[in-house]
Amino acid sequence: MIYTIGIALTFFLSLILFTKRGKSLPDKILMFWLLVVLLHLILFSIISSGKYLRFTHFLGLEIPLPLLHGPFLYLYTAALVGQHQSLKKSLLHFIPSLLGFAIIFPFLFLKSQSKIEVYLSGGQLYAQQTSIIFMAIIVSGLTYSIASFYRLRVFQKNIKNEFSYIEKINLRWLQYLIIGLSGIWIIALVANDTYIFTAVVLYVLYIGYFGVKQVGIFTNQAPQTTENQLDLEVVQEKLNNPVKYEKSLLAEEQLETIYANLRKVMEEKKLYLDPELTLNILAQELNIQANVLSQVINRVEYVNKYRVEEVMSKMRIPENRKFTLLSLAFESGFNSKTSFNRNFKKVTGLSPKDYFQSLI
Repeated sequence: MIYTIGIALTFFLSLILFTKRGKSLPDKILMFWLLVVLLHLILFSIISSGKYLRFTHFLGLEIPLPLLHGPFLYLYTAALVGQHQSLKKSLLHFIPSLLGFAIIFPFLFLKSQSKIEVYLSGGQLYAQQTSIIFMAIIVSGLTYSIASFYRLRVFQKNIKNEFSYIEKINLRWLQYLIIGLSGIWIIALVANDTYIFTAVVLYVLYIGYFGVKQVGIFTNQAPQTTENQLDLEVVQEKLNNPVKYEKSLLAEEQLETIYANLRKVMEEKKLYLDPELTLNILAQELNIQANVLSQVINRVEYVNKYRVEEVMSKMRIPENRKFTLLSLAFESGFNSKTSFNRNFKKVTGLSPKDYFQSLI
């Protein structure tokens, strides 16, 4: 019964991701990962129920499948924290799983009766091959779990150094995701398949629950991460290092048109005053996709420039001199003293204090 629930839930989550509009790279990786989990659960359910006698052509496929989970976790983590690799490098992570299928390849082409006899004997004729794959699964799983956790820790450290609203960049659920999969590998060392796949079902429940409740993975609402939160300092770092978008498909004329519309919206509606301004909000105002707007952001520096100009405008009003510079900054859309000081000096060449004193 529990495996049926796991299969149904995994299928449902995969379907939601498949039909989701504007899927991000992490969404796509998670979707393919869930499809692998779905296949794995279906195959185990068939074998554990004894129905494999009617589905002998599927026997053996389940053996190397666990080699896929570690790479998917790692690539999903890397993509989610903005450190994803090229397609070629990503595919290299799946070489161990291909080798696993190569090892079991001769078994896959045995006759049905021969396959059944192997399974009924507990796989004695293929004990060496399955032992090699099992060790590879454990090594791969734990290695990729550690690598994923390292990626996440580096990202969390950068958040503490660069972000002012750290509570809005809550990736603790991803940390638990990594720990959960690591726990499954440990269970695989000491328990039988029944306990392992029960843990897998619970793991899928976790993905579904926290994906919907905490991060919005399975909705069209983008999470507040480094590429979505416009007022965070990391955007400025990206503006100064546009390598990621140097191969942009947008022509210069398109960039200029979008930028002109962007200036108009920013000036007329003063959206920069909103400290919660996100790519999605701004993209909806311009009626374009968020990834297109992201390219423009990395080519044209403007958001914090408007905020600095707003602060400068407020500084020139004598009645505002009774307020602190930081309060004027917050009123103008900044949400961090560090961000305010850095961007103000970048625009004016002076610190906020020096510029204010020059007006007196």
